[in-house]
Amino acid sequence: MSNIAASIITIGDELLIGQVIDTNSAWIAQRLNRMGIDVQRRVAVGDERAAIVHALDEELSKSSLVIITGGLGPTADDITKPLLNEYFGGKMIVDERVLAHLKEMMIRRNRPVLERNMKQAEVPDVCTVLTNKMGSAPGMWFEKDGKVIIALPGVPFEMVSIMEDEGLPRLKERFTSDALLHRSIITAGEGESYIAEKIKDLEEALPTHIRLAYLPGAGMVRLRLTGRGGDAVQLAEELSAAQTAIAARIENIVVALEDIPLEHVLANWFRKEGKTLGLAESCTGGNVAHHLTQIKGASEYFKGSIVCYRNEIKEHVIGVATATIEQHGAISEETVTEMVKGALKVLDVDYAYAVTGILDSDGELYGAPSGTVWMAVADKERVDTKKFYFPFDRLRNKDMATSMGMLMIWKFINNRP
Repeated sequence: MSNIAASIITIGDELLIGQVIDTNSAWIAQRLNRMGIDVQRRVAVGDERAAIVHALDEELSKSSLVIITGGLGPTADDITKPLLNEYFGGKMIVDERVLAHLKEMMIRRNRPVLERNMKQAEVPDVCTVLTNKMGSAPGMWFEKDGKVIIALPGVPFEMVSIMEDEGLPRLKERFTSDALLHRSIITAGEGESYIAEKIKDLEEALPTHIRLAYLPGAGMVRLRLTGRGGDAVQLAEELSAAQTAIAARIENIVVALEDIPLEHVLANWFRKEGKTLGLAESCTGGNVAHHLTQIKGASEYFKGSIVCYRNEIKEHVIGVATATIEQHGAISEETVTEMVKGALKVLDVDYAYAVTGILDSDGELYGAPSGTVWMAVADKERVDTKKFYFPFDRLRNKDMATSMGMLMIWKFINNRP
């Protein structure tokens, strides 16, 4: 077996000006990676003929597989299909299966059957059509000099449907590759420099076919071990051994041994222990609850969040004393302590978390510097509080507060300092 190199080309002016975020490349790269196919380059180009041709020439000179998304729609700026027809020396023909699908789709949606839409059934005669069950623009599979080029619509759910139904199965038949496997270690509380120093000898002892990457985040560092080899079973054993050795060396900061978000880690713990959690959120506006409820079945342990953005809600709903806010301010250890105790009582939960702070430049109006955030976690016996300062803009500070809040809950339930 051998390593297969791939490139992804995304087409569209909207990508270059930041109007649309490219999620297609990330999805494609993840799925190819599982198959052992290396995505070595990702290129974005505008709706310009010369730029697209140049990108194709460049990527085909480097990769055995090129996947293109975008530019397959029915409007004048969608130039990918006629360009590919010319590039591969074909002629446009009507694919009867695509035509029937288009007519049926328009009738089902009670939409007029426009000639512009019907032209979507025209495809180069040198391609294999990949059926688009979710939309009008079919995918196309080309081959040239032993290399594969797949063109897909830019609409994410259409692209995913085509790849899952036809693109990925065809690629599995067309290419074989060495096994490409990963193992992760999620850590919290220390930076990557500290970790690198602690495991320096273990990292240096890794065989050449296994490499370690440090991926820092908000208060956390994810360690990712990546290995490639012809024997998948042996490679898995090697990766697991390396993962175990590294995790044992830094066990005091290990959160999880799988690549899952912190909200999933919390969900696993609360379900296993049969405990419940409730929140009182001020400055995060329910964002912590949003993350927790991204996990299916969160209602098994998560009772709810009181978004007490204004002081009167802090006072009247969760029982913060008016005198506490008047004397110490809404952004204070005293206030967040009463908030978390109130959440425990009002929501009737085993554990509660509370947060209050100011995220942007109006902080001075509330008696605290901008970016100041107080958090608290409690159960029936104890309360832990912590003050944070986040020096970024409003949205970044909100994200940071959310991440650090979930981390604080995790540390509390695991008795970590």
